[in-house]
Amino acid sequence: MNPTHSLSYPPLLKTYFPQRTLLRDLLLIVAGTLLLALLAQVRIPTVPVPITGQTLGVLLIGAALGARLGFLSMSSYLLAGAVGLPFFTGAASGPEALLGATGGYLFAMPFAAGLVGLLVERFGADRRPLTTLLAFAAGSLLIYAFGVSWLAVALKLSAAKAVAAGMLPFLPGDALKAVIAAGLLPSAWKWVGRR
Repeated sequence: MNPTHSLSYPPLLKTYFPQRTLLRDLLLIVAGTLLLALLAQVRIPTVPVPITGQTLGVLLIGAALGARLGFLSMSSYLLAGAVGLPFFTGAASGPEALLGATGGYLFAMPFAAGLVGLLVERFGADRRPLTTLLAFAAGSLLIYAFGVSWLAVALKLSAAKAVAAGMLPFLPGDALKAVIAAGLLPSAWKWVGRR
């Protein structure tokens, strides 16, 4: 049985491009990788973690591509940045960017995209504003769990200080990003006419 056919709710881009081929999957993975590389350059410099468009991109890509392709797209993003493409925030690249203070946030991206994609595929989480908000909250919490833990170890911070530096300042922005997604995704489904 093909797992794509067992999905209760196909993700948005798989609805637009239903014929599963290797070329389709590769193009969607590359498109997600490039979109995230662009959104990573949208940044407000804050210390020790900048505010960027990355989390919005990760969660939207997971919702649009589904669990498998979302995970692969974010993994490709990490690989591209690790080998030297200027894909990370501030056009950073290389292994040192992955192993720095923000490495936990980066390593969380494939898992967060996969989680949001799974919530979309199993429960149709992107079909309604409230469930979109909940799916994005779950993905964001996963990113924070990885990111804040890594930040605490990398900078030798207490858990409270890591949360204060690596999570609390970003909650309003992440809430705004979730609200944007909660408007975009259900609207896209209405446009497609597949609710």
